[in-house]
Amino acid sequence: MRAYALTIGIALTAGLAACSGDPHLMNIESGQSSPDEFAILPTKPLTMPPDLAVLPTPTPGGGNITDPTPQADAVAALGGNPARLENQGIAASDQALVAYAARRGTDPAIRVELARADLEWRSRNARRPLEALVGTSVYLRAYRSMTLDSQAEQLRWQRAGARTSTSPAPSEE
Repeated sequence: MRAYALTIGIALTAGLAACSGDPHLMNIESGQSSPDEFAILPTKPLTMPPDLAVLPTPTPGGGNITDPTPQADAVAALGGNPARLENQGIAASDQALVAYAARRGTDPAIRVELARADLEWRSRNARRPLEALVGTSVYLRAYRSMTLDSQAEQLRWQRAGARTSTSPAPSEE
């Protein structure tokens, strides 16, 4: 009788775990019960700017010159230009490429369409009851049919005579 009750309890738990609203394929926070220490960024020290005209206009929720900018700091540390991280529109050197890519028109609602299609795909390939109970990631299983086999693709291009200079030579089998 005890085993019967235990089996029913496990079945109910698995059934409830599988009834989630949004089908999450990745379970990144699984087992994480503490705060993310990398999410806390220290502010920059207060300094007097050389010119007070460079101070931004105070706006609620706006930026501040002492706000942390880890990506810009990393780019500057590696010798790059942090200003390039700002969205400055399409560069003049890329105008021809963008025009060619858009030659047959563009769909302004493509992001909404893709989000809907992906939600539908994730719903059809959601976690199975045992996977939901254990909390495993099913991302790789769900998207396996869309995965490109890089080695097979490389071999296909090499056999077609394409130069693949950064890849090893094809093995003689």
